[in-house]
Amino acid sequence: MDKSAVQNDIAKRVALEFEDGQVINLGIGLPTKVADYVPENINVIFHAENGFIGMGPAPAEGEVNPTIINAGGQASTILPGGAFFDSAVSFGIVRGGHLDITVLGALQVDEAGDIANYMIPGKLVPGMGGAMDLLVGAKKVIVAMEHTAKGNHKILAKCNLPLTAKGVVDLIITEMAVIKVVKEGLLLSEIRNGYSVEEVVAATGAKLIISDNLK
Repeated sequence: MDKSAVQNDIAKRVALEFEDGQVINLGIGLPTKVADYVPENINVIFHAENGFIGMGPAPAEGEVNPTIINAGGQASTILPGGAFFDSAVSFGIVRGGHLDITVLGALQVDEAGDIANYMIPGKLVPGMGGAMDLLVGAKKVIVAMEHTAKGNHKILAKCNLPLTAKGVVDLIITEMAVIKVVKEGLLLSEIRNGYSVEEVVAATGAKLIISDNLK
């Protein structure tokens, strides 16, 4: 699959984690795609850290409203009952513990649930953004990312890039697998059709605990 198809595949699997009535934040990049794949029988409320709640899917071609954008600067929609507000209110929602889930991308995740997702030393970055707040403020943290980057491991025994937050990740979803962060380490709970356990293990830079109920 090409990169876009891989990301869509990950987004579809992430959406299956949602439960009716949850308030969910979607980070920039791949996570924004998740809004397009929420099951029809599930009603959730999406929060965008740049200042609105009730975010809908990407607009249809020809129906773009340039004043409605998500946190990644992409055209978005707002659903009936949604609201716009300033950054103080937006981060009050985040820091006040009102988010059930945040879905973020990552450069690296490790077996302790540490995450590095905002910079690579030596490269120009705009800043950490709201990632630090989201990671410690949400009740559940899902990392949605490609399993490797140019053949390099992204899931490690210990992150070696600057950390955004420590011990916060609950679930990692990639195009190859679903991995839970548990007290004992990284639990491989699902593998995608077309991959073997051996392939997932080889693509992971940390020891995996294979679930007895591997799906």
